[in-house]
Amino acid sequence: MNDLDTLAVNTVRGLCIDAVQQAGSGHPGTPMGIAPVAYTLWQKFLRFDPQDPIWPNRDRFVLSEGHASALLWSLLYLTGVRAVDPDYEVLGRPAVTLEDLRTFRQLGSRCPGHPEYRWTSGVETTTGPLGQGVATSVGMAMAGRWLAARYNQPGFPVFDFDVYALAGDGCMMEGVASEAASLAGHHKLANLCWIYDSNRITIEGYTDITFTEDVAARFLAYGWNVTTVADANDLNAVDRAFRTFRAETERPTLILVHSHIGYGSPVEDTPKAHGEPLGAEGVRAAKRFFGMPEDEHFHVPDGVRQCFERGIGARGAELRASWTKMFDSYSHAWPALAEETDLIQRRRLPEAWDALLPDYPPDPEGLATRDSSGQVLNAVARGVPWLVGGSADLAPSTKTRLTFEGAGDFQPDEPAGRNHHLGVREHASAAVANGMALVKLRPYWSGFLIFSDYAKAAIRLSALMEIPVIHVFTHDSIGVGEDGPTHQPVEQLAGLRAMPGLLVFRPADAGEVVETWRVVAALHHEPAALVLSRQKLPTLDRTVLAPASGVARGAYVLADAPSGTPQVLLLATGSEVHLALAAREELAAQDIGARVVSMPCWELFDRQPKEYRDEVLPPRVTARVGIEQASTFGWERYVGDGGTVVGMHTYGASAPLKQLLKRFGFTPGRVAQAARELVSAQGGSTA
Repeated sequence: MNDLDTLAVNTVRGLCIDAVQQAGSGHPGTPMGIAPVAYTLWQKFLRFDPQDPIWPNRDRFVLSEGHASALLWSLLYLTGVRAVDPDYEVLGRPAVTLEDLRTFRQLGSRCPGHPEYRWTSGVETTTGPLGQGVATSVGMAMAGRWLAARYNQPGFPVFDFDVYALAGDGCMMEGVASEAASLAGHHKLANLCWIYDSNRITIEGYTDITFTEDVAARFLAYGWNVTTVADANDLNAVDRAFRTFRAETERPTLILVHSHIGYGSPVEDTPKAHGEPLGAEGVRAAKRFFGMPEDEHFHVPDGVRQCFERGIGARGAELRASWTKMFDSYSHAWPALAEETDLIQRRRLPEAWDALLPDYPPDPEGLATRDSSGQVLNAVARGVPWLVGGSADLAPSTKTRLTFEGAGDFQPDEPAGRNHHLGVREHASAAVANGMALVKLRPYWSGFLIFSDYAKAAIRLSALMEIPVIHVFTHDSIGVGEDGPTHQPVEQLAGLRAMPGLLVFRPADAGEVVETWRVVAALHHEPAALVLSRQKLPTLDRTVLAPASGVARGAYVLADAPSGTPQVLLLATGSEVHLALAAREELAAQDIGARVVSMPCWELFDRQPKEYRDEVLPPRVTARVGIEQASTFGWERYVGDGGTVVGMHTYGASAPLKQLLKRFGFTPGRVAQAARELVSAQGGSTA
């Protein structure tokens, strides 16, 4: 290092030390050890303009070891990154102020305990559970390759950004990182660089108590380029490693950096320095070693911010200005493509995107909703060219393959393909979809509903980040029959519905599928889960039943009591809506007026005005039957104390579908019986 480099790196260290000490919690050791590497990347290599942190062709930096968030907050402060509002207008205020650093991990601070997307400008993705950041970065790199293949033209490299992810030992232990690294190696993502901060410390102690594998050999086997930096403080070696990455054109790169918790300081090299503040004396000793004023807090020496301005600030501004000038010329030469890129960045849809949506006539035989969804998906994809996705090795079953001419398969030699083959990697599939959405594509991925458990952490992050990922799940109930309890989802619907911000749709027929996609495709800041059947469901006659457009309100009156005054409400989703309709007919023959309410999306219904909710579910009608081939958990909010639920209380069984339906009570007679008992108990006539 030269003197100014040393001063800048130690300033980063000092800010991290003080932020953690002030908060009384956090991880000071990792930022101290890896600060020289992060400084070199940001100051000399990262193509990023602090004055415009949403420039579309910026390099992405992902802090996968998110517990070291103080490192990112210090960099955002020192580089002067500006804040951006939800309307994509760059604001004058800094993304991170010194006061934010002083209130690290406190309520309202822009410096939370882990990086949070949409909360602090300059954060490319939320990273909480280890491994999520690196897995998400693979999706970002795949999106970059796809954007380049579709939009770049001779002389116009509109998209050529790189993706960097800083990971630790914990990330390398998590299975999702292995899934994603394998996929990245297959796709030869040369625009992807993982920096492995190998400090050999986790919360429980030195990693050799659990983690003794040869990580470099593992990544070589994945098809990665691997280069090693023996000492994180050797900026010349770090510089060479990043240049090696830049020169690589066929493989993703892993830079394995050997660092030490609190490296170079007199602080004891133990897990305490990883997971706890240093303490007053430890802070003074560390600052003394680094040549910083011992008793000054949040000290930024003269010249340090100017150093960053001359480095990443000047370089980033020049790169962005050059790109903007090039894009202006591109807009004249390729106006249609330029307009698409603008729509992508603003999460807007093309005009008439839904012109090809099919219209399904009544059909007593009908279609499985997975089949109608596949047809609708293809129609939407033809109207939205940047809708891309695939399956965790189940596309023939989930019906998520794009089959129209030109859709193609995303492969190393065909990066413009829109069908993504994600392999048997549910967790990585969801994380990769998150990464694509963060680059503003409209991604979907699919699997069986039972396997949503494997992807739950990444699904949760799509909801937490408010990004419109489409999670498509089929084989939605005990209707999978002979596959048995291991494949029969019971508690999965309740688990997905418990996630704040995730819209869960379980449509009843092809008509509801069309309206579900109409809602989902237009989402800006919410992910959605589509829960679809394997078995055929009749296509309802909307000339005698309510229109499927009621899906947009989450729940609607599908068929009312003959008199218009219901004695009992039959509430259902998906395949059980048909069961409710059959029970309604049986009850009508017994002079019991039943209203059937289709409830494809609880979350949307709960947002409706009270007047509408009371209109659909009249408070005076307390005899209510909920019907769903899933756990009854959650239905109590709709059926109340006076109602009952025909649902699942076990994990199912292995048998043909008809036997299962009879065994678990999903028959018109069982539903009608439950309704009669409620009406009778409340003094109504069951004659």
